[in-house]
Amino acid sequence: MMTQDSSDATRFMRQAIALAYQGMAGGHGGPFGAVIVKDGEIVGQGHNRVLSSNDPTAHAEVTAIRDASKNLARFNLSDCEIYVNAMPCPMCMSAILWSRIGKVHYGAPVEAAEKIGFDDKAFYEQLAKPLEERDIPVVVVSECDAEALACLQSWIDNPSRIPY
Repeated sequence: MMTQDSSDATRFMRQAIALAYQGMAGGHGGPFGAVIVKDGEIVGQGHNRVLSSNDPTAHAEVTAIRDASKNLARFNLSDCEIYVNAMPCPMCMSAILWSRIGKVHYGAPVEAAEKIGFDDKAFYEQLAKPLEERDIPVVVVSECDAEALACLQSWIDNPSRIPY
């Protein structure tokens, strides 16, 4: 994967910031924008669309990943980098990990999002706790354990599965 030089990083981060402003101006959602870059070219971009879509998962990083995956016609973005104007929340970081993006560039730290009313830091803290100590109960339905495991096994047994 090609790493961007300082001037490219500045240009891509400024594009992410511009997308954040665009989304806010349109009433789409919070102040977040993201671009995904492959070989020095933007292949995906997005801004927060939580309000306009009534979708709590429509964060800038997720919309940019969806755009890049559509444009590249693939779900593995391991040869790409993402630029986002603030440190990704846990959900977005998970989406970045699932898409296999090779590098994350960010502007503002998690504490900056917290100061303007976003829960990112609290979510990171929740995920660091053992299941039984989290604010939202996480409960196993043990009566369905065998059925749930059989479902997972059927994935392994499927000769036409595509691993990701």
